[in-house]
Amino acid sequence: MTKEELTEWAVKNGWQQMGADLCLTKPNNPKDAIVRLVLKSTVVILEIKKPVGKWDKISSTPYNKVTADAETGFPRGLGLETMSNLSFLMEDNKNRMVFAKFNAPKTPGGFN
Repeated sequence: MTKEELTEWAVKNGWQQMGADLCLTKPNNPKDAIVRLVLKSTVVILEIKKPVGKWDKISSTPYNKVTADAETGFPRGLGLETMSNLSFLMEDNKNRMVFAKFNAPKTPGGFN
């Protein structure tokens, strides 16, 4: 996968851009990132935030080693598939973003 393909997959699956990184946030605190993908020029780095607030690197993988699953598009090779509860966290983040659009303030004239 390329950097652009990985970014597109992540955004469609609940990840949000926070600074230069793609992040998943805590369910009870949506401003606090707990998992992040750091997209460098040649590698993608997967990190998880420890309870003490320090980021722990799980994997650092060149883009050419990351492949999309043929059926789901899920990126393989990053270590995401080994993380328990990741799908729940992604679904929670995705739902929060969808419902935030419904609750967004209306612009004058009734159009968003």
